[in-house]
Formats: sequence, C-alpha cells, structure tokens
Amino acid sequence: MSEAGGRGCGSPVPQRARWSLVAATAAFCLVSATSVWTAGAEPMSREEKQKLGNQVLEMFDHAYGNYMEHAYPADELMPLTCRGRVRGQEPSRGDVDDALGKFSLTLIDSLDTLVVLNKTKEFEDAVRKVLRDVNLDNDVVVSVFETNIRVLGGLLGGHSLAIMLKEKGEYMQWYNDELLQVAKQLGYKLLPAFNTTSGLPYPRINLKFGIRKPEARTGTETDTCTACAGTLILEFAALSRFTGATIFEEYARKALDFLWEKRQRSSNLVGVTINIHTGDWVRKDSGVGAGIDSYYEYLLKAYVLLGDDSFLERFNTHYDAIMRYISQPPLLLDVHIHKPMLNARTWMDALLAFFPGLQVLKGDIRPAIETHEMLYQVIKKHNFLPEAFTTDFRVHWAQHPLRPEFAESTYFLYKATGDPYYLEVGKTLIENLNKYARVPCGFAAMKDVRTGSHEDRMDSFFLAEMFKYLYLLFADKEDIIFDIEDYIFTTEAHLLPLWLSTTNQSISKKNTTSEYTELDDSNFDWTCPNTQILFPNDPLYAQSIREPLKNVVDKSCPRGIIRVEESFRSGAKPPLRARDFMATNPEHLEILKKMGAASSIDAEDGLRFMQEMIELSSQQQKEQQLPPRAVQIVSHPFFGRVVLTAGPAQFGLDLSKHKETRGFVASSKPYNGCSELTNPEAVMGKIALIQRGQCMFAEKARNIQNAGAIGGIVIDDNEGSSSDTAPLFQMAGDGKDTDDIKIPMLFLFSKEGSIILDAIREYEEVEVLLSDKAKDRDPEMENEEQPSSENDSQNQSGEQISSSSQEVDLVDQESSEENSLNSHPELLSLADVDNAASISPSEQTSNPTENHETTNLNGECTDLDNQLQEQSETEEDSNPNVSWGKKVQPIDSILADWNEDIEAFEMMEKDEL
Repeated sequence: MSEAGGRGCGSPVPQRARWSLVAATAAFCLVSATSVWTAGAEPMSREEKQKLGNQVLEMFDHAYGNYMEHAYPADELMPLTCRGRVRGQEPSRGDVDDALGKFSLTLIDSLDTLVVLNKTKEFEDAVRKVLRDVNLDNDVVVSVFETNIRVLGGLLGGHSLAIMLKEKGEYMQWYNDELLQVAKQLGYKLLPAFNTTSGLPYPRINLKFGIRKPEARTGTETDTCTACAGTLILEFAALSRFTGATIFEEYARKALDFLWEKRQRSSNLVGVTINIHTGDWVRKDSGVGAGIDSYYEYLLKAYVLLGDDSFLERFNTHYDAIMRYISQPPLLLDVHIHKPMLNARTWMDALLAFFPGLQVLKGDIRPAIETHEMLYQVIKKHNFLPEAFTTDFRVHWAQHPLRPEFAESTYFLYKATGDPYYLEVGKTLIENLNKYARVPCGFAAMKDVRTGSHEDRMDSFFLAEMFKYLYLLFADKEDIIFDIEDYIFTTEAHLLPLWLSTTNQSISKKNTTSEYTELDDSNFDWTCPNTQILFPNDPLYAQSIREPLKNVVDKSCPRGIIRVEESFRSGAKPPLRARDFMATNPEHLEILKKMGAASSIDAEDGLRFMQEMIELSSQQQKEQQLPPRAVQIVSHPFFGRVVLTAGPAQFGLDLSKHKETRGFVASSKPYNGCSELTNPEAVMGKIALIQRGQCMFAEKARNIQNAGAIGGIVIDDNEGSSSDTAPLFQMAGDGKDTDDIKIPMLFLFSKEGSIILDAIREYEEVEVLLSDKAKDRDPEMENEEQPSSENDSQNQSGEQISSSSQEVDLVDQESSEENSLNSHPELLSLADVDNAASISPSEQTSNPTENHETTNLNGECTDLDNQLQEQSETEEDSNPNVSWGKKVQPIDSILADWNEDIEAFEMMEKDEL
C-alpha cells in the first residue's frame, strides 16, 4: 500500500471511530467506493433485489418458525425428524455437541438477526422468552469458544439492538439491560477456564461446576486450538465496556498476548493447536481455516472496535506471513510453521471461505476476488462447498453443515465493489438452499454433497449468520431500520456498537508487539486504504481478475499452487512426483539418491516426495472401497425429496455402472430373509425390505432374488442406529462366489429404515429409487398437488427458481485427520452372521474408476479433464410455496404433515463420511 493509501485519509483515531465492518466501509475512506462496480455484469433491478430479499425473509421464517414450533426450548432443531436436539437425549456427536448447553442456543443466536430482518415484534417476544426460560446453571460441559461466540455474543448483540430500539421509542420500552445481566452472569461462568499459568483458557468448562472439580468432568485437557483461545477479545471487551467490569477484557487480552509471544519467530505464523500450560505447539501446521481462522479475524476487528494499535500491528505482521507463504492464489494452503515453504497438506477446508471478506476489511481486494471466485466455482460444481476439497478440487470431506462463510465474503465483496456479479452469486446460494437443503421442518445440513443426502441437523449459526448476510446483500439502506454502519460483526455475525471504543477505557494499552519483533512501518496502514488503490480506473477490474478462474475447477490447473523455483523457470527439470516414480527407471533412482543430500531444494523435494508417497499409498488402498449409495423415496407425498444414505454391497448389481433400480417396497417374510420367503407374491417385482441379523447378507440376497425381488434393502436391527452418528457400512459377501446375485442390495441404519417403514404404515404404497446418487424429483407428479401460498413472503418464495442440476463426481474422501471440524467416521466392511457381524474398519470411500492424478504443486499442470467431469447445467422450474405457521401433528404422524408442507422444496438426506 502506498503512502497515500496508508496515511492519506485522515487522522488515525477519528478515522477508526467511523469504521464499519458491516458495510465494508472499514476498507475505504470514501463512502462512494461502495457504489463502484465493474462493467460486465448487468445491474440487478431494485424489484429483483426486493424479490430476493423477501425470499430470504420467507426462508428465515421457515427455519426460525419451525425451530420455535418443534424444538424450542431445545438448543437446536433436528429438521428431518421435526424435534429438538437436547444434549444427552440424542446419541453423542462428539465435539460438535459441545456447543449445546441446554440454554436455547438457536433462540439466543438469532436475536439480532430478527432486528436486522426488521422483525422487531418477534425480537421483543424472543427477548422475553430468553429472560423467562433460559437457565445458565446447567450441569453440562460446553465449549468455551462456542459458548462465547454464540451465546455471549448473541446476548450482547441482542442487548446492543435492544437499547437501540428503546432509544427509537417504539419497541423495548420496558427493557432495562436484562440481557446484559444474563451476559455478565455467563461471562463470570466462563472465567474459571482461564485459570492456567499461560492465560490461555481450557477448551471446555462445566456451566455449573466450573473446572477441575470431580463433578465438573473437565479440566484435564492440555491442548486448545489457536482460534479457541484467540477468539474472545470482541465479546469479552464488549462485556467489560458495557458493564465496567474490566476483568473480562483483561483475560482476553492476556490470552492474545500469549499467542502472539508464542508465534514462530522466523515465519511469524502460528500453529493449529497449542499446549495451554507450556505454550508448546502441538500441531505445527498453519493456515487460515479451521483451528486458526477467527484468531486473525479478531486481531483486525479488535483494532477496529477498540482502537488499540498493537492489534493492527500484530494482524499486519501475520498477514504479511500469510500472503508470503499460505496464499498461493487462488488457493490458501496450510504450511509448516518452521518450514513455511513446504505445504502441510494438499486440501483446503471450508472455513477458509471467510478470508476473502477479511481481506476486504484489510483493503487487499485482488486476492479476495481470486479466492472467492475459486470457491464459487467449487460451489457451482457441487451445489455447496464441501467441508474440505483437494487442490485439484475433488471432494475430501463431503459434508456441508450450511456454513455461512462464503455468503459472508460475498456480502463484503459486493459492498466493496458494488459489482452486481456478487448479487448473482447470492441468488445462486438462495436457489441451492431452497432446492437442495430445504425440508418440511427447516433446512437440513448436507451429509454428502456428492449424493445430495441430508443430516438431521440445523446449526444455530445458520440463523445467526446465513440469513443476515443474504438479506443485507440485497437490502438497500432504507430496508434496514437502523444504521448498520455503526456496528461491527463478530465471527458469529453478532453486532457490537462502534461507540464501545470510547466507553470505559480503563484497560492499559501497553504495546507489547514491538517487544517481540522488528516491524517494517511501511507494512502498516494506520487508517484506511485509498479507494484509488482498491479500485484502479478500470471498470473491468474485478471481472479481469475473475475471468482466468472461470474454468479452474473443471479444466485448468489452479494457478496459485504452482511454486516453481527459479531454477525450474530457467529450464531445469521439475522435481520427481510420487505418481510418476518407477523403480525400474535408473534416472528416477538417481534423483532419489540426491534428495536430501545435494541442496536445500533437493531436501525439500525429498520431503515432498515422501509425503506424496504416503498419500498415494493411502489413496490406492481406498480405491478398493465403494462409495455410498442413495435410497430416494419418489412416491407421494415425497416426490424424490427424501434421500436416505445407504451403504453399498460388495456383491450384486453395481449401481454406479448400471441404471438405477426403481420399484415399490414390500417387507419379506420371514423379515430376516434367512430362509425361503413365504410371501413371494408380495415381493415379486418389488424391492424387498429385510432385517439385518441371523444369517449372511449374501444369503438374504439370494432368498429375495429367488422370490422375484428386483432389489433389496437391509435395515439394521440395532434400534436407534443412525448414519448421523455411526460409520457407513458396506455389506461383505459370504466368502463364496457371489456372481449369482444379480439384484442391487443396499444397507440402511435403523433411523433411516424407519422412515420407509413409517411411510408404508402411513401411505401403504411406497416407491423408491436405488441409485448411486440422488436424481431430480418427479415434476409431473409434484405438479398434481401444489399448495397455495398464504402470505406475501410465501408468494415470494413461490416464484419459479431456475437452478442448475450438476453432475457430482463420486470421488475419494481421504481418512480424517485431527481437526477442529466435525469428526469424519470411516467406512466399515461387515459380514452379518449369527448376531455377531464381522466388522473391519477401512478408509473412507472413493470412486474406484476415478483418475487419481493430482495437481502438480511444482509447475506441472496435469490434465484435469481426465479427473473432473464437465459441469452439466439444466434448467428446471419449481414452485416452493410453503407455510411454516401451520400446526404440525405429533412426531408419530409427522409424515402426514409432510404431505402439506413439502410440496415445493427438494429434500435430500445424506451421510457423513
């Protein structure tokens, strides 16, 4: 950044007081910058923007209304079974459940969203419910990080907007800081977590008993993630500034100071996890995604909110290191903190999608546009951003829990550029959510973006962030009832007022940064960047950056992952890749001998070669595994919206190579299918339902095949088992020749199987589709019964939506590593015999026919056309009119309600690998 860009906008303190992350004006001095847009994208009419904004409102009503109808006061809604998720009453999902504290999480997380969406009456009702019903004195162990950003942040955001509404004189006139008192109570409950010598908090705490007491069941942990310890300053400082109790800000600052001190000095990077007692790095890889992401975010935002120069200095030091080592445009790849020129992995996780938005705040627009466009191309291929994907854009972890980070960056880029292209991106997000994630009782997370199935999960952050960013993307200033530029977004999109920077400033602002490093003052922007730097006088600026990336997913090598040494550019041979190695090639053997001996470049090549060999070996093992399959209910009233994740069989018809099997289902007699069927006339020409147990899977298949069945579905006999919490199964043969089995066989867990059984009891005739991935719904049958809309917002959602139906590769999903995302169970192979099935763990699934060549990290551009199929887009119409306000019957008859509620939206249910 030039001198004019860094210092020419005004004096530091007054300028910072006017910054607003919400409208992205923190990235520039001139408000007119938000009106700059690039030619090449046609402006969106105000009418269409209003239409899309109204559609977002209706979608929020659908999600929030179903939570309040079916789940409240539980923490979260389970949208597939239309009930609340209560800690301890559902099978444990591991660390994911640490966000649940029996404190009505979704309600608190949604408070300020209600105000942003101009639902002030609902907000007032929600605040009364929080004050009346929420109890923080629960004997439950929760994540300090999640409780801070979701609950404490939600309470403070609600308080911020409650006092704003009270000042306006129409709503909340009775309010007297009650939410702030609840927030203060919660803050004191979190403080015992900081009782460590380092000042870094324990990762978990018992809300009732604190830390290290026998009844607390926590306090023995030694490690925490960097983001977990470094994402506290906004909420804790705001709590101190609101209440005058300085202890909260002091504790959060001490944790940040310790993390800064422990950074790797030569690279200025931090690792993913750290020992809270010794300060030693436990995981020494570094990136901008899971485990670190919001640490960087809070350094910059703490400067914006609190006006402390040391936070900006630290952020800029880290940012310089990120752009030097991690940023390989358009990719952001993890590296080793001690050897930052060496990539730590060949995949990226979905949480890094926030980073382009942070770069907008920083004022570094070009790399923000590049990374955002790359992510958008991945979304266009898979409909959603997979939890992790490789450098050649294959699925690594297939889940998508409806994360909002990409929508966040889309909003900030639009506010920074005014480019209507980003409105079209937002429109695509809305269409995909409605087409693939919307279910009768809310929106369900995707279990696998490749097959389109769902998980019984709707996280609170979906309401806290996704609808907020999407609504603001399409809203004009007059559509919002307050000046959103007076607030800053937390990492959970909660709103904190900027005037806190001048309130209760009793914290010592000792600048500790310069004690640890010599800083290049030219790297630091003390006010905001000059808009002429952000937006060169070229109306095609943003488009020119995006254009080379349009085909990066399907056809091209990612430009940024090519790290070519100068010697390679001058004509030297590129390094040997593991996939090209041949033990019979003398030249290859000679190269191996040189690795690690001749030079530092050879040593780095050797490390990379060994890492690739390990990955290649793992990849070859996984080729022996089969990908998950789909059971799609296509009859009335489902019409293809319910997709159940099914385990494959190692025998029978291979659904990935043959056309799907479609037919009505019928239960076999005997139900276990272990002997000749006594009701062959019932299963003749149908898909037989059989229960697991008492004999081999292959024997069951032969018996139903002999009875004339065209396929079989084995339902687990372990009551309550679910793909939500259990690894996927693949059914093994009986050790004999199974070539005689010609019909397809799939496996369903008890929960998924009960959906089909309940449908049979309710509707008698149930038709399903057995396939390798979900197919488009049946529009002809669906059009026979279209519900009428009941209000304006529903009419809005009923507009025809043109959306893309894209082919999704069934690609390999590598075994999970320790990370701060969700756990990723492995695929199991089992032979079911005599109630003691033989279970053998295996790697996660891959497509055995897939070309496993990966992108060359050193300059070789492999032919991705052989790896990724072309994106296929087809237009189809839908008419999603729905009303969440209708009363729903008890759980045992929930399928009957789907008949009224589901008619217009695609539901998919899918499994996590």
